[in-house]
Amino acid sequence: MTAMAPNRTEPDLSFLLDHTSHVLRTRMAAALAEIGLTARMHCVLVHALEEERTQIQLAEIGDMDKTTMVVTVDALERAGLAERRASSKDRRARIIAVTEEGERVARRSQKIVDQVHADALGALPQRERDVLVQALNRLVEGHLAEPAESPGAARRPRQREK
Repeated sequence: MTAMAPNRTEPDLSFLLDHTSHVLRTRMAAALAEIGLTARMHCVLVHALEEERTQIQLAEIGDMDKTTMVVTVDALERAGLAERRASSKDRRARIIAVTEEGERVARRSQKIVDQVHADALGALPQRERDVLVQALNRLVEGHLAEPAESPGAARRPRQREK
């Protein structure tokens, strides 16, 4: 597989980032599935443990729409890992509180996530790892910090089944 088309002078950055992201996500999904979690469930658990956060705040952190967030929290509640509670700061707001079991699972899932990341970076020599992570951080904090405004969807719409 190549990231350079015949008439192209620059590498296909979109392909490189999309492909590595896709493979990393599939490896993460497989690893977390072994303990009954999805990446979204892991994200909600670890960020809800950091501080008191509402469902809306957690959805923003995890880049989830409202429906996906509701489904994710419902699954965490059914599994006994989290629950919706009134906020101690604002009685009108509802937060996602992680249970003791949820905290134990979050610690375990964080080790899994860290290992998947370490395995991916482990394919590179240390110097290249450091440069890659520094460069990606610079892009995330700078030029690629915010998505461009677009009148259309960034992804292709799903095709209707016939």
